[in-house]
Amino acid sequence: MSAGKKIAVAGATGRVGHHVVDLLTERGHNVVRMSRDHGVDVITGEGLADSLAGVECIVDATSGPSPEQQAATEFFTTAARNLQEAGRSAGVERIVVVSIIGTDRLKGGYGVAKVAHEQATLSGPIPARVLRAAQFHEFVEQLVQWGTQGDASRVPKMRTQLVAARTVAEALADLAADPESAPGPTLEVAGPREESLVEMANLLVAQRGNSLRVEAASDPVDGDVYESGALLPGPHATLGGPTFEEWLESVSR
Repeated sequence: MSAGKKIAVAGATGRVGHHVVDLLTERGHNVVRMSRDHGVDVITGEGLADSLAGVECIVDATSGPSPEQQAATEFFTTAARNLQEAGRSAGVERIVVVSIIGTDRLKGGYGVAKVAHEQATLSGPIPARVLRAAQFHEFVEQLVQWGTQGDASRVPKMRTQLVAARTVAEALADLAADPESAPGPTLEVAGPREESLVEMANLLVAQRGNSLRVEAASDPVDGDVYESGALLPGPHATLGGPTFEEWLESVSR
């Protein structure tokens, strides 16, 4: 893999983005951090032109401020258009965007917004690649918090192949630095094995010494997708550890 490329990371302080920044920097690339903390706003366009000067590739690891479908869709499509337009003016050669495995099978919410994100990115003037990831290990705690009422948390029944955010970042960094590292416009990355989201939530609660009771709940809109295995990776996905249990032990030390 050649080194020394200038690569911009949108969402540079986020869950995946900060890992992408670290990995690319470790590999000797010139990394441009794009986030509001760094004076760059992908929605208003502030700082975009200056930050993209001389950049070869953009990694779009932005995350919407709201899980609500309309708000998330507006955020992602605006960000994608602004990155495409500013990138074209700056001579950017390619964009890599992170998305969600099976998002095109979902009928509502954030998943629909991510489809719009993919489409807005792929329809722009700069050639783009989509890396679809399984649900992050870090996502389990968030879902437990969202579902908590009193002494119980209602967690969606879901077959998934949970993956560490850093493992996703490694795949993004590979694609950004070496576009020939994997073929196809849309790729997948997931954890090493299928897991039950409810069982992993129980592991999390037990590890934290919490008396919270985890209850399995069927999602009223996309329960059939969650429970059927439609969000599991395909046969050509890149799989990488750690497992959720291994990750949980490492972050709890």
